[in-house]
Amino acid sequence: MANTLNSATISRTQFGDQCPSFHSVIPPPTRRSLPFITVHKGKRVELNRRRALVAVVKAKSSSFEDSESFGVDISLSPRVNAVKPSKTVAISDQATALVEAGVPVIRLAAGEPDFDTPAVIAEAGINAIREGYTRYTPNAGTFELRSAICHKLKEENGITYTPDQIVVSNGAKQSIAQAVLGVCSPGDEVIIPAPFWVSYPEMARLADATPVILPTSISDNFLLDPKLLESKITERSRVLILCSPSNPTGSVYPKKLLEEIAQIVAKHPRLLVISDEIYEHIIYAPATHTSFASLPGMWDRTLTVNGFSKAFAMTGWRLGYIAGPKHFIAACGKLQSQFTSGASSISQKAAVAALGLGYSGGEAVSTMVKAFRERRDFLVRSFREMDGVKISEPQGAFYLFLDFSSYYGREVDGFGKIENSESLCRYLLDKGQVALVPGSAFGDDTCIRISYAASLTTLQAAVERIKKALTPLISAALV
Repeated sequence: MANTLNSATISRTQFGDQCPSFHSVIPPPTRRSLPFITVHKGKRVELNRRRALVAVVKAKSSSFEDSESFGVDISLSPRVNAVKPSKTVAISDQATALVEAGVPVIRLAAGEPDFDTPAVIAEAGINAIREGYTRYTPNAGTFELRSAICHKLKEENGITYTPDQIVVSNGAKQSIAQAVLGVCSPGDEVIIPAPFWVSYPEMARLADATPVILPTSISDNFLLDPKLLESKITERSRVLILCSPSNPTGSVYPKKLLEEIAQIVAKHPRLLVISDEIYEHIIYAPATHTSFASLPGMWDRTLTVNGFSKAFAMTGWRLGYIAGPKHFIAACGKLQSQFTSGASSISQKAAVAALGLGYSGGEAVSTMVKAFRERRDFLVRSFREMDGVKISEPQGAFYLFLDFSSYYGREVDGFGKIENSESLCRYLLDKGQVALVPGSAFGDDTCIRISYAASLTTLQAAVERIKKALTPLISAALV
């Protein structure tokens, strides 16, 4: 396009007032190569292209009334472009779309309990609506709920807080994101053991921090080696994120190992710990849960995150919380006040009822955990019988993280080569109609994640489909 105009056009700062109608058709790929042009009646000024939002105005006459179109700059923030979309969400959405189209896909991708919210909790939410408890709450959450959270943390976790050291958010994901944004500066490092929950590295990138991934081994039950941690800490290290019980592995950190990690953390004044404890109640004896903030010297540098989605089957209620030293929690609250403000008043009433069910959620939660354990035991037995599958038996949460890498490199007629965890999951979805999540989403491409938040009957059908789909791969290895 020529950078010449024979009519009055637009100043970047005044075009809304000066031009009631104009056109510009600018293909997005050429936008960066074009300069920004500001023209008043009879004048033309060319500005630095880096300031350009709009590159060219094509004029047909000297009248603003001409029917023209104006191009839109579709560029996005570099911060957003650096963030990867969630593979778990993408695969869950794809599986849902297939089901809605009539394809009988078994969905084992989402991390969502298949149980209904316990009736007592649901009734509390319903009553909140009926009683008109439908207005804004304080940004940090109601005093009633924050007080109940303080009581829970003291009685169950051995850590003491006051209500002003709690912020209730729209899910634990928001709590973690605000914590990372609140404490990290550009160039800081966020240490993340792999396999990791898919959102941790992206949250670090949103904060202009650098995720530092520390690999673990299936032979060590995917637990962080303290010596590796110590070797990777630098003066830029700001946050260590721990998740126990773990998503995606179901691993539970023993207290002794956490104590070793705490001794290393204590040597580095800048290093904080975000302890994601959202699965704490879904744990299988003899494993036990230890809150990192309860360890000697760790309260002052730990931000404890928890919520109601997993243990209480309240995923759609969207409610989580963070607890920690007031200085850091106030920063999280400040961010929340500008992002979303307070969480749902109805959900908060339901959460109070959830915390009133008794120690560790009482009978309602223990019934769900018993079912999860039965499903875990079935899957562990089933996959141990399959050739080439390595297993670390989960001690908590509701996931299996299985090493299928022995199947990589094999070819199947009508599909092609299984090259990695993503292609294996595509194959199982295509041939077996079972939706799983590739381990690459969690930082370990040797594995795939199976969620057993589904009925035992559904899991039995899924195992049979997976076995049948893998048969050609086994045959291919024998050729």
